Amino acid sequence: MSTFMAELIGTMILIIFGGGVVANVSLNKSKAQGGGWIVVALAWGLAVAMAVYAVGSFSGAHLNPAVTLGLASIGEFAWSDVPAYIIAQIIGGILGGIVVYFHFLPHWKATDDPAVKLGVFSTDPAIPHTFSNLLSEFIGTAVLLVGLLSIGANKFSDGLNPLIVGFLIVAIGLSLGGPTGYAINPARDLGPRIAHFILPIPGKGGSNWTYSWIPVVGPVLGGVFGALFYQAVFTGKVTTLFWIWTVVSLAIFAITFFLGSKGTHALPHGDEIEN
Repeated sequence: MSTFMAELIGTMILIIFGGGVVANVSLNKSKAQGGGWIVVALAWGLAVAMAVYAVGSFSGAHLNPAVTLGLASIGEFAWSDVPAYIIAQIIGGILGGIVVYFHFLPHWKATDDPAVKLGVFSTDPAIPHTFSNLLSEFIGTAVLLVGLLSIGANKFSDGLNPLIVGFLIVAIGLSLGGPTGYAINPARDLGPRIAHFILPIPGKGGSNWTYSWIPVVGPVLGGVFGALFYQAVFTGKVTTLFWIWTVVSLAIFAITFFLGSKGTHALPHGDEIEN
């Protein structure tokens, strides 16, 4: 299997399980409706673990543009391979969203709330606050990269690493996921959001593109920063890119703060979603 297909299939598996659990606990007439946050967080962790088990030996199972960019920024992945990985991840996210749509086909019509339907595919903030929402995604993804690199620095029994990575995702979800739904992965949010946009979901409303940049920009900034931070603090290698990225990140946060931190991208249940 090529690395392109591995990243595509791995990300598709991730979304089938991850988007699937959100559909399972939120769509009307699902037997798992009301399962709650712990069920969602646990399933997302297992989704990552299963996807890594499936394709890790072929591509390293990045499954996340923030991981790909983070590893490239510290010299652990070739920049020339970055575009193909990211394209594969986005396509995999779209296809995963389409599979979830067909799996729950009669439940879309049975569910009236367009915000619930969109929530199966993509994230939105509990409280709309652009600066804080961006910061939440930044912190969550930085923690993800530090965690992944820390796990990689330890030796485990053969085949145990993907499960430990899954536990990391569960920990992030349970501890940091509440403010924004912890996308921490541009492909996880953008790919299924595109699927939501193109699929004939009854009464779906819009795809909330006004918010969609946050789960892309936040994880990219945080993922690269997390990798550079790990390299600087844990290995003692402080690079020029670390300082440049820190300044760029601070500048972006300053801009979002001073331009007005309260946005209009909330998705109150029962309201129509507009793009």
